[in-house]
Amino acid sequence: MNHARSCVVLGGGGFIGTNLCRRLVREGWRVRAFGRRSAFRAQMEGVEWYEGDLSDATSLINAVQSVDVIFHLANSATPQSANANIAADVQSNLLPSLALLDLASKQSIGRIVFVSSGGTIYGPSAVIPTPESAPTDPMTAYAISKLAFEKYLALYGAIHGLQYRILRVSNPYGPFQKTGKNQGLIAALISRRLADDDIEIWGDGSVVRDFIYVDDVVDAMLAAADHHGNERIFNIGSGEGKSIRDIIGAVEAQLGSLSTVWKPNRPVDLPVSILAIDRAKQALGWSPKISLQEGIARTIAWWRSEHP
Repeated sequence: MNHARSCVVLGGGGFIGTNLCRRLVREGWRVRAFGRRSAFRAQMEGVEWYEGDLSDATSLINAVQSVDVIFHLANSATPQSANANIAADVQSNLLPSLALLDLASKQSIGRIVFVSSGGTIYGPSAVIPTPESAPTDPMTAYAISKLAFEKYLALYGAIHGLQYRILRVSNPYGPFQKTGKNQGLIAALISRRLADDDIEIWGDGSVVRDFIYVDDVVDAMLAAADHHGNERIFNIGSGEGKSIRDIIGAVEAQLGSLSTVWKPNRPVDLPVSILAIDRAKQALGWSPKISLQEGIARTIAWWRSEHP
């Protein structure tokens, strides 16, 4: 009998989900991926694909049945789209996630690892880098939904004994990140430069963010699946801030000059967002390993392999 650990990756066809599934297979897990679509099915050898929507109760029941760990990455919104239709965001993301908690409790799932948003949960913070203990004051409906689900996880943990870990991930980048949702600065810069297209930048480039390579995020997710300490919430980032102009310069250093079109500031863009990662280092034994320069080089190599 195969006693390998089993899991389902909700949102397994997305950017982080694809990278996570591939790693889990290499680590010897039995892996299901659940999602509406995957652009990279050919690169997910060894993964059992379950097509479905988080709001489809029957599909979800089949996907989570008899697994040890649920990795919850599914989300159909972006900060901009969620603000444009707040009720739809709640209907399509938060409510189905609550139904997932009922399923997990009834089926005695070993653990849920939830990928939350370190870049938007805290809002404007007086403490930079921002620790997990900082007040949460989200400025987007997207972040409010993420935070609400964090609270419901804690509630189900208290009432039903549900085991969970929450990773507040900053700004991930790397292979398999597409640009269709208008997210992912580094992916956008690389894809536009390789296609010799202009790139639009909102604001003057002074906004500072915490960028982390996707392999480091996957490392944190695997560590969270095995964690046995008392902490439940972990910031996952580089712990360092880079301005938009810094990132443009780092990409230009490897690909040459970009043609940049500057646009007005957006009200949802915080001036500075950097995560304190001391808790993850101490409790998970995790730390980021891939430098920005190396991460960009690996991402460029992947884009070139996908678009020869």
